[in-house]
Amino acid sequence: MLNKINISPREQVLIVYIVLTVVTFAVFWQVNQFDFVNFDDNIYVTENSHVQSGITSDGFHWAFSTRYFKLWHPLVWLSFMLDYQLIGLNAGGYHITNLLLHIMSTLLLFWLFYRMTGAIWKSAFVAAFFALHPLHVESVAWIAERKDVLSAFFWMLTLCLYVYYTEKPVIKRYLLVLLGFVCALMSKPMVVTLPVIMILLDYWPLKRFQLKETGNNLKEVTPGKGPLWLFWEKIPFFILSAVFSIITICTQYNPSIKYFSLGSRLANAPVSFVTYLEKTFWPHDLAAFYPFSFQLPSWQVLGAVLLIIVISAAVIVSVKRLPYLFVGWLWYAITLLPVIGIIQIWLYAIADRYHYLPSIGIAVMLAWGIPHLFSREDIRTKILFPMGVVFIAILSFITWHQCGYWKNAITLFSHALQVTRDNYVAQSNLASALLGKGKIKEAIDHFNKAISITANYAGDYQGRGGAYDKLNQHKRAIEDYSKAIRLQPELFLAYYSRGISYNELGHYQLAIEDFNKAILLKPDYADAFNNRGSNYFKLGLYQRAFEDFNKAILLKPDYADAYNNRGSAYFKLGHYKLAIEDINKAICLKPDYADAYNNLAIFYLNQDNKELGCFYARKGCALEVCKILDTLKGKGFCH
Repeated sequence: MLNKINISPREQVLIVYIVLTVVTFAVFWQVNQFDFVNFDDNIYVTENSHVQSGITSDGFHWAFSTRYFKLWHPLVWLSFMLDYQLIGLNAGGYHITNLLLHIMSTLLLFWLFYRMTGAIWKSAFVAAFFALHPLHVESVAWIAERKDVLSAFFWMLTLCLYVYYTEKPVIKRYLLVLLGFVCALMSKPMVVTLPVIMILLDYWPLKRFQLKETGNNLKEVTPGKGPLWLFWEKIPFFILSAVFSIITICTQYNPSIKYFSLGSRLANAPVSFVTYLEKTFWPHDLAAFYPFSFQLPSWQVLGAVLLIIVISAAVIVSVKRLPYLFVGWLWYAITLLPVIGIIQIWLYAIADRYHYLPSIGIAVMLAWGIPHLFSREDIRTKILFPMGVVFIAILSFITWHQCGYWKNAITLFSHALQVTRDNYVAQSNLASALLGKGKIKEAIDHFNKAISITANYAGDYQGRGGAYDKLNQHKRAIEDYSKAIRLQPELFLAYYSRGISYNELGHYQLAIEDFNKAILLKPDYADAFNNRGSNYFKLGLYQRAFEDFNKAILLKPDYADAYNNRGSAYFKLGHYKLAIEDINKAICLKPDYADAYNNLAIFYLNQDNKELGCFYARKGCALEVCKILDTLKGKGFCH
């Protein structure tokens, strides 16, 4: 169509780049106003002291050495550290980083297929389908899914470098491809299938398997190297895939997860496979979590298996005539295989984010397959181009609408409850979000609903215990924390929270024991050190308290409460100057810190400096904590 109005191919390519960028920005730009959600964002950013230390040598070492949260993906940690160093805890900034990575992947995807095929608008359709499909909202709008968009960027970059290598197979270009693949693996292990995708692209559209006719002879596409070489050159890639697969399987095992039977997982796999396919063309009832179904109807399982066999047979039969259908279908199937659920990762049946890379295969089938149905070029131009634009426009609208559900946890999980059944994870996360907003009774109601669906999930008891604590029902809270610990003995947060409850009831030694256990399970838990120090302080063990406050500050240098508490410990140990320095540091970090002002009042009065003592007591009272000032007035001071 654009050729008829005299727009050169180069200008058409530029138009595609601009339109893809602008439209994707327009559809997803709302994410810059979105908040963190209580669905792993806390683990990756808001409660992660390593990330909040920014890019440091220690942080770099931690990123490459840790298997924190059951994955080894050092580049994800480093990307979050860089974000924190640049923007702190501004959630919008993290969202924009995800969006930028998504857009760069989209542009690389367009370049990839355009470079391989020379088909501008078919390649543009594939890229637009990837950029604007509603199932990809989760990967872009969920901060914790940085691993998805980051690994996809390196996936696309690796394939682009691979095409560059196939044009001139030299060692320097080969090593660049290998480096790109390593970066992708260090972002998310799902990319282990990339070597197989390279072989598929060798078949079509690169056609590296074929022989060219040169006069009376046949000449190999890759001079001096037969088709077998195409497999041999991938061996380093397959070795890397095997190593990362083993690491992932070993680290993913979680004894706290209720593992589904092999029969249930095998039944769920083909149904999930077809469900992703269904949602590709009818993206309805999308949710952040889909509960696993233990009793799938046999007709549904057999129907899914039959559909997969029929489609697979059809593309195999037509492989020589329609190679793009074969390659597209295998791209979809192979990239989905690692996350189809036969090896259980968590408690869901499917996840929108797993559609992110596999969807490219379906887009290829549509982009090259549908035009094959129309033999006349003029019909293709008059019908397919506007139909493609309308199709992408509809996807864009649905994506924009779906994106809005991710603005905060309450909206996200309220929507999930509307479109799924028996969703105990959505109930639990909604309850936690409501609890964070002070809606305690509503939170308890949702925790109760979650527990009624599945009574063996420790997180629900942990959360409900926190709600009871806010109602000062500490004994009920301790019962829930104890239940959580019985269900999941390594749940450090349950020990920590029970320690807080024991502290509130005055059982300081029991509190210390629970804080000890929390620290044993999570040695970098600054809050546990701070609270254990507070209990040592109440027992008069000031040196041990000081040591714990000091450790909390080392772990979290901007920890105002720990500075305030260490100041109190310094004071009890007779280090008055250091005590005042610490309290001033706490106030610097938290200017409305009433307890710190009152501590200064006490320190100065104990040094017979009534003027400064009364000054800081009034400052504390101005922040609505007047106990110290009232006491001083009762003794005849500060009138």
